[in-house]
Amino acid sequence: YANIAWRRGGKTEPPPPRRQVLLGPLFWLIEKPWRRLACLGVTVSAMLGVLLFLTPPAEYLPEGEEAKVFATMIAPPGYSLEEMNGIARELEAELLPALDQDPAAFERGETEFPALTRVSINVQAESLRIISETKEPKQINALMDKLDERFRSYPGMRAFSSRGSIISSNDGGTRAVALNISGPELPGIYQTALDVYQRAGEVIGGARINSVPASLRLGQPLLEIRPKWERLAEMGFGAPDFGFAVSALTDGAFVDEFFLNDDKVDIFLFSDALNRQRLDRITDLPVRSPAGAVVPLGALAEIRETVDTAQIRRVDGQRTVSLYIIPPRSMPLETAVAKVRDEVVTPMRRGGALPAGVSLDLTGASDQLDATKSSLAENMWIAVVLCYLQLVIIYRHWGSPFLILATVPLGISGGLVGLWLLNFIGGKLPLLGIAPVSQPFDMITMLGFLILLGTSVNNPILIVDRTMENRREGMETVDAVKDAIAARLRPVTMTTSTTLMGLAPLVFLPGAGTELYRGVGAIVLFGLACGSVVTLTFLPALLTLVLPATDRVMAWWHSRAAADPET
Repeated sequence: YANIAWRRGGKTEPPPPRRQVLLGPLFWLIEKPWRRLACLGVTVSAMLGVLLFLTPPAEYLPEGEEAKVFATMIAPPGYSLEEMNGIARELEAELLPALDQDPAAFERGETEFPALTRVSINVQAESLRIISETKEPKQINALMDKLDERFRSYPGMRAFSSRGSIISSNDGGTRAVALNISGPELPGIYQTALDVYQRAGEVIGGARINSVPASLRLGQPLLEIRPKWERLAEMGFGAPDFGFAVSALTDGAFVDEFFLNDDKVDIFLFSDALNRQRLDRITDLPVRSPAGAVVPLGALAEIRETVDTAQIRRVDGQRTVSLYIIPPRSMPLETAVAKVRDEVVTPMRRGGALPAGVSLDLTGASDQLDATKSSLAENMWIAVVLCYLQLVIIYRHWGSPFLILATVPLGISGGLVGLWLLNFIGGKLPLLGIAPVSQPFDMITMLGFLILLGTSVNNPILIVDRTMENRREGMETVDAVKDAIAARLRPVTMTTSTTLMGLAPLVFLPGAGTELYRGVGAIVLFGLACGSVVTLTFLPALLTLVLPATDRVMAWWHSRAAADPET
C-alpha cells in the first residue's frame, strides 16, 4: 500500500501502520472502476434482498403484558346462576391449593396448575371469569392453557383467556382481529357468527376467540311480558309506570342517584325475593296500581316463554355480533389479518355462505395497524424531505444531499437484519437454559427508522464534506475520497462506537418492560453499525463514480453553451 497517503499539517505522508491495515482494503476497493461497480452492485442487491425477504409482518403495539390471566368461561343458553356457582366452587377448590405451592412443583409435573399469587372468581348466569397471577411469570401461558382445558371439560362451555396488559384492555386488544357480523335479522347474524368462529379456529390454529355477545346461539330461555293495554288503562297504569313496576319485581329498577362525599351512588329498587324468584310464579307477583288496588301481574300482562338472546348489540345502527380473534404469539397480527381476510371472509362472501343482508367487516387492531402504518410512512417521507432541504441549505447545492441520503435505505436494511438476528438468536437461548427473546415488528419498533434517518446521515456528511473540500483544492476525485476516508475514519469510529455502547443495554439486557423499547434500540443500533460500514465502503465507491460523471456532464454542458451562446 505504498500509494496510500494522508495529509497532516499540510503535508502528505503515509498513515500509521495500524491504520494501513484498515485503510488499505478501503482504498483498494475504490482504485478500479470495476471494483466500485461491484461494491455498489453487491450492496444494493443485499439491501433489496433484506427488504424483500427479512422484513417481518407487522404488529400494532407492544402487548405490555403482565403475569396475569383473565380467563372467561362462556356458558351455553339455559345455565342458571346456581349451576354456575356450583362450577365456581369446584374450580375454587382446585385453584386454592396452588396459592401455597412451589413453582418448581409444576415444572416437575407434580401439580395440575402453576403456583399462584392470587385468584379471584366472578360468577354470572351466562359466564364465569377468573383473574389470577402466577408466581413464576414464564408459567403464565401454561396457566391459560390449563384453565381453557378445564373450562371446556364442562358440557357446552366455551373458553377465552388472555394476558393482562398495561397498554390495552385485558382482552388481547393490541393483537385482536375484530370481525363485525352485521345484518337485519338475528338468526342469520348468529348463524354466520358461529360459522366464522369455527372457520377461524381451523384457519388459525391455537387462536383464542372471544365474542360479544358472549353466546353465539339464540337459545337463551326468556320470558316476554306483553302488556294488556286495555286492562292497564282501567287500572290507571301508563307504560312507564308499568315498566318500572315489572323491572322492580324482576331484575331491579333504577330510582335515582346521590353523591356520598365525592362518590356517585345509584339507587335501585329490587323485589325482596331477589335471586330466589321463580319463573313459574312470575304471573302471581303482586302489583300495586296507581289507584291503590293490588292485582297479580298475570292479570295485567300476557307472559310467554320463548328462546332468544338476552343482549342485542348495535354498531353504526345495525344489529351486530363481534368476534375477536387473537392469534398465537408465534403469528404476527398482520399475518393473522391476511389469513382471516383471505381464508375466512373472502371465501364466505364468494361462496354464497352469507345470508341476505349480512356483512362481514374487519375492524379493531387490524384497522388501526393499517392507519398507523400509513401515517408513519407519510411522516417518514416528510422527514426525508426536511433532511434533504436542511442539507441543501448547508451545502448550497441541490445534488450533493442525494449522495448522503443514498445511505439511508442501506442503514434501514441493516436495522432489519439486526431485528432478524435478535429474534433468531433469541429463539435459540433456551438451548442455554435462558428464557427466549422475541421482539415483534410493532409500530414503536418502526419509530426506530425515523430516529435512524436523523442519525445515520451524520457519518456520511463527514465523508462528503471532506471530499468536496479536497476537490475544491484541486485534488483528483479518487485521491480526495481517500483523504476523506483517512481523515474522518477516527471521528466515524468514535461516534459510532460510543452510540452503540449507549444503545447496547436497551437491546441486550433483559428486564420488565424491555419489549416496549428493545425494538427501537435494535433498529437504531444495528442500523448505525451497518451505516458506518456503508459510509466507508458504499459511499466512497458511489462518490468516485458519480462525481467524475458529474464533472463530464457539466463540462459538456459548458462546452455546448460556449459553442452556441444563444442557448
